[in-house]
Amino acid sequence: MKKTILPILIMVNSLLCSAAVEFSGGSHAVINEKPEASTGLDDIFVVYSANGLSMSYTASSDNVEWYMFSSLGGAYAEKLTGVTRMGNKYTLSKFEGDMGYYIEDNNRRYYFWVVDYSSHYPHLGSITPSAEQDCDVTNIVFSGSCDRIAYYTINGQPKTLNREIVLAYNTLEYDSSSMVYNQISTQTKFEYLTENIHTPAPLTDTSFSLSADKYLRQWGEEITIDSPMFQTNAISAQTSAEQEESTHDNERHDDSSSLGGSAPAVINFKAVVTDAVAFSEWQFSDDNEFENITLRMSDLEFTRTFNEQGTTYIRFFASNAAGTCDYYGDTYEVTIGESILECPNAFSPGATEGINDIWKVSYKSIIDFECHIFNRWGVEVCSFTDPSQGWDGKYRGKLVKSGVYFYVINAKGSDGRVYKLKGDINIINYKPIGTNSGETDTE
Repeated sequence: MKKTILPILIMVNSLLCSAAVEFSGGSHAVINEKPEASTGLDDIFVVYSANGLSMSYTASSDNVEWYMFSSLGGAYAEKLTGVTRMGNKYTLSKFEGDMGYYIEDNNRRYYFWVVDYSSHYPHLGSITPSAEQDCDVTNIVFSGSCDRIAYYTINGQPKTLNREIVLAYNTLEYDSSSMVYNQISTQTKFEYLTENIHTPAPLTDTSFSLSADKYLRQWGEEITIDSPMFQTNAISAQTSAEQEESTHDNERHDDSSSLGGSAPAVINFKAVVTDAVAFSEWQFSDDNEFENITLRMSDLEFTRTFNEQGTTYIRFFASNAAGTCDYYGDTYEVTIGESILECPNAFSPGATEGINDIWKVSYKSIIDFECHIFNRWGVEVCSFTDPSQGWDGKYRGKLVKSGVYFYVINAKGSDGRVYKLKGDINIINYKPIGTNSGETDTE
């Protein structure tokens, strides 16, 4: 055949939107792939075997020529002979697979590539997980062949046809709503296979199933092989730290969404781990590099109360039985601020409900507290040991008289500060709701 060198124009096919070439003969349907426009190709055809197939093209003019090109690109195309014509239909009875073609019809060109699948038929021998495994990626040794199917642009640039070979297996997926790991099926896809297959490490024991390929799948002849059972060494975990909310109206809080604030801060810690975790612990430290671990907790779930001023760093650690894979969770910071304790000197019980009708201290990070309130004769009219509580101005169920009362407070803050407070409480004049006086003498 005479070799003709022609100038190459990357252009979108202007002949037809659907495939311009028809195939006849053979036992399997021809699969049409649509390439990217940048390749200059209008179509890619995958034929089960080029033997026994013919290609036909219906022309729009009497000036039609066929050309074939290899990986060198269309600039090195060879003009084809042996094309027969019947009316405006042109037929090439025999053709080569894994080659490119273009048809020139009245100075318009239609470019396509033909893949002969029989030259790339997969042979799946076996798949065996490697004895040495990474913590994040599992290596599987493949014996057999399922090679790269290459095609070339009209400028001779190599491209790969995606065979969509599927490696299916089980792993674990975390369900945040129920806070558990559930087993799921997943898969990794490959364009072609080499001796070593790499896939994200499964989080549960599983076997692997390899299926080839997209084209055999469409022809109803997919091939599948399975691996022996694989014992995973990969691990993962999910952790949480949630602080129990304080709703006391007289406790001061920082304008922050971080953990801690006012002591005592009660925080619930929880970790959920995957199958291969053999050892785990929560680590507490006074530095964020965890060079000095002050406490270790082996429970996956527990509650801890923070009473001391300063910042504590907490993280979750886990490893597998062999100690070859480690997991470190997020670092949580719990910061307890300095203590504050202030006492009001007046209130008006019984005057207006909900407005200054209870005597309460204003506090932050108070971990020990004791308050005693006396009248002017030294009679104790109230006592309590929780700084969130207060005095409603009553003694033995009735409101006391207006006047001066006295408090004595002994308390301790998260920062170690000791409070010994004494002072006056002035009950100002009030008119009890629904009564004329409502007062009782505590003498």
